[in-house]
Amino acid sequence: MQPDSRFQPRRRELFHLAAAAAGTTAFGGVNLFAATGQGAGAAHSRRRLRAAFSNIGLQVSWCAQGKQAAEFWGRLFNVDVTWFDPDLSAAKQFAIVDEMASGKWDFVAIQAVDIDTITEPVVKLVRAGIPVIDMDTLIAPLDQIDVLTFLAPDNVFMGAAVTQALVDAIDGQGTIIMTQGAAGHTGAQGRAIGFQSVVDRFPNVQVLATDSADWDVAKTARLWEGYLDMYPKIDAAFFHNDDMALAAASVMKARGRTEILIGGVDAMPPAIEAIVDGRMYATVRNSSCRIHGGAIFAGVAAARGSNTSPIPKHVIIDGPIVTKANAPGMLWMEEQFLI
Repeated sequence: MQPDSRFQPRRRELFHLAAAAAGTTAFGGVNLFAATGQGAGAAHSRRRLRAAFSNIGLQVSWCAQGKQAAEFWGRLFNVDVTWFDPDLSAAKQFAIVDEMASGKWDFVAIQAVDIDTITEPVVKLVRAGIPVIDMDTLIAPLDQIDVLTFLAPDNVFMGAAVTQALVDAIDGQGTIIMTQGAAGHTGAQGRAIGFQSVVDRFPNVQVLATDSADWDVAKTARLWEGYLDMYPKIDAAFFHNDDMALAAASVMKARGRTEILIGGVDAMPPAIEAIVDGRMYATVRNSSCRIHGGAIFAGVAAARGSNTSPIPKHVIIDGPIVTKANAPGMLWMEEQFLI
């Protein structure tokens, strides 16, 4: 999947502006923060760094945006980013990370397809002295694996916040369906907990189904064809990411069921646009840009040394509920890879 290039000219302008401020047009290995002694690269080095990245699959728009963000911030911090795409397969990702473990990297950043599926090759990386940044979902419980840091959103909050918005919109009574991500993905697990924490407080809300679509838009569409046949009244639907939400919205539109209120997670640009024009009701920002960009910052700090405080073992990457009121600003911030 080719990452969306709609915003590249603006990003190039920002890159050139930063270069001018740093006194160089191509950075030439110069640390952006060398003058102040602050930030990820406080210990200045002209040596280019090499980083290996893998997230769950570039067919997921959140992951494609994350790749763009990592590469953008990598250019600013003099890091060559090599990408490994497992295509939503835990088995393929195991082989990929095992391949990484035989290479020479200054740091590695990974979003696991499922928890406890790549622990063995990650331990090889750690034992080789390569800093490993865990992104978005746990590679393994943090007390069982010595990753540098875990950068992730508060998934329970995100699931609860969007579900609460949907339940409020239907006045605390009616029917709702949750479509989950992969069962072994700790982010999906947290979003399901958040969903359940809300519906448990509303006895007049009936949960019709909670099936997993594994982040797969084709599987989502098939599930929702079945739901629309089975249930004549569905008031609201919560999806663990925006891609699945928009896939289901297309099925609903084709079947004339546009009365269903739709909530998602990630606040990707197509979902924000859908909120503005009324095709979706709510989403919440799971900041792919901050998580992948933060992995660059943490990796550079570990590889080059830093005068700042130690990197926390767990960093929560926050993001707001997206409404029509804040949608334009959110789109602009995402274009600059800032949220």
